[in-house]
Amino acid sequence: MPQKSALEAVLQRLYSLKDARKNLGLTHLFGYAVQRARAKLLPITSYTVRSRYAEHALYVRNGTSDVEVFGQIFVHREYRCLDPLRDVRRILDLGANVGYASAYFLSRFPDALVTSVEPDARNYAALVRNVAPYGSRCTTVNAAVWSESVPLAFAEHYGDGREWAVAVRETRHREHGTVRGVDMRTLVDSQTIDLLKIDIEGAELEVFSGDCSWLQNVKNIVIELHGPSCRTAFDTAVSPHSFLRSRCDELDVLLSPAQ
Repeated sequence: MPQKSALEAVLQRLYSLKDARKNLGLTHLFGYAVQRARAKLLPITSYTVRSRYAEHALYVRNGTSDVEVFGQIFVHREYRCLDPLRDVRRILDLGANVGYASAYFLSRFPDALVTSVEPDARNYAALVRNVAPYGSRCTTVNAAVWSESVPLAFAEHYGDGREWAVAVRETRHREHGTVRGVDMRTLVDSQTIDLLKIDIEGAELEVFSGDCSWLQNVKNIVIELHGPSCRTAFDTAVSPHSFLRSRCDELDVLLSPAQ
């Protein structure tokens, strides 16, 4: 079986190169390759890359998961399934990480306003930097999404423990909370949300086990679910609503029938 694994690895690299050439374009692909080479050879802490699907250059922290997130969003285009959406005016990006999805949405939907929510301070600083060129169209919130607005603590271990796998938990001693928790009713604030993107590393279990009356204000959802319990809570919460469901890579996509 080692030969099969090696072949699969080669094919994966070829498919990735094909996607990169198609979705970055030759000019941006060359720049991307040069920057990746510099990052490996030189003691640099960060660099910028471009994509034809982002209006502005994007900041990447060397030696972090940023490059993998960039690949997911701009090379493999995991949110491509949302491109046909029309009249997108307001977007919530929950678990915004360093802002690549927000930049993708801001570029794809030029009339949209985006609220980007990210709990980790270091990720949040990169998020602010990446969405700054879009000006007042993007509002950033340094908080974690939860079932209620309470102080939270960061979980010790989640996923691979890297920057793209930041998880939170409710702390027993609220005065020791290290990140602000914010509930969905506060974020939605009775507005119509045309697109709700959720990637919150397991906190969807808390979010969708609580009050979900705010779902009546949401037209379209794209979510990465983390485990069976999260899926059960989510499926139960959205079942009264008439979303059209599909899958796109690792994402569950729920669209309004009016699309």
